[in-house]
Amino acid sequence: MRLDDIDPTDNARDLGSGGGGGGGFPLLGLLPMFLGRGRMGCGSIALLVIVGLVYLAMSGGGGMLGTTGGSSTGQSPTAGKSGADVCRVNERRLEACRVMRSTDDTWAKIFQESGQRYQPATINFFQGGAQTGCGAATSAVGPFYCPSDDGVYIDTAFFDELEKRFGAKGDFARDYVIAHEMGHHIQDLLGTSDEVSRAQARASQTEGNRLSVQLELQADCFAGVWAARNKDRLEPGDIEEGMTAANAIGDDTLQKQAQGTVVPDSFTHGTSAQRMQWLRTGLETGDPSKCNTFDTAR
Repeated sequence: MRLDDIDPTDNARDLGSGGGGGGGFPLLGLLPMFLGRGRMGCGSIALLVIVGLVYLAMSGGGGMLGTTGGSSTGQSPTAGKSGADVCRVNERRLEACRVMRSTDDTWAKIFQESGQRYQPATINFFQGGAQTGCGAATSAVGPFYCPSDDGVYIDTAFFDELEKRFGAKGDFARDYVIAHEMGHHIQDLLGTSDEVSRAQARASQTEGNRLSVQLELQADCFAGVWAARNKDRLEPGDIEEGMTAANAIGDDTLQKQAQGTVVPDSFTHGTSAQRMQWLRTGLETGDPSKCNTFDTAR
């Protein structure tokens, strides 16, 4: 995807390395985590330790990925700082910041079309671990969105794992990751995340997992909407890269790889086929109203 002419977002922070305790709010991530829902609501999807590794119990929330084993080492030269300079530390950050700028601009226009006011998100880079508005998090959970501080959080070492462990290569696979997390930001602004969280509090675990799947598939669709609204920037192979990534991170695919069997009632993010279908829906329509995953059995 051609993003070179887009200025990186100014809403960027470098949290450095480390982390802390606390928090009782959901983290919303891209990947399923398969230990069931915790007390924190719609984002409390449990942690899957990727392909062939052991399961780890977590207290509370969740994120996008199991143990990556690939977090960055050494302190960033911009640790503790904010602004566009944070984005220029390396090419992966710069790309992510350009996607953030593009998604913010795209969704601001969509909100304006419907007479709504858009609130930009912030991208937070960290190494190893970080303290967030939703509590402590580590690179083990992968990229995630924290609704309490409107922040997307990522250790860019994850992108190496995306390619090496998931076989999802190419810039659009990486762009899809950021756009998915921004999809959760849109859900937060629209009140969808809160509605799902309240419904989950009254639901059985199976029903709560189903609601989580619908929330995640909508974020996939929103990622596709962003790309469709910027179709003049798409390059040959981009859509295939996105579909490869979506296929690689379906609940059924990851469960088969991790444990050899599939437990549909435990799905929290959707099957590979569902994730590809909803990403494609967004790509083909460019219309967020077509992303109503809560009103379909698809």
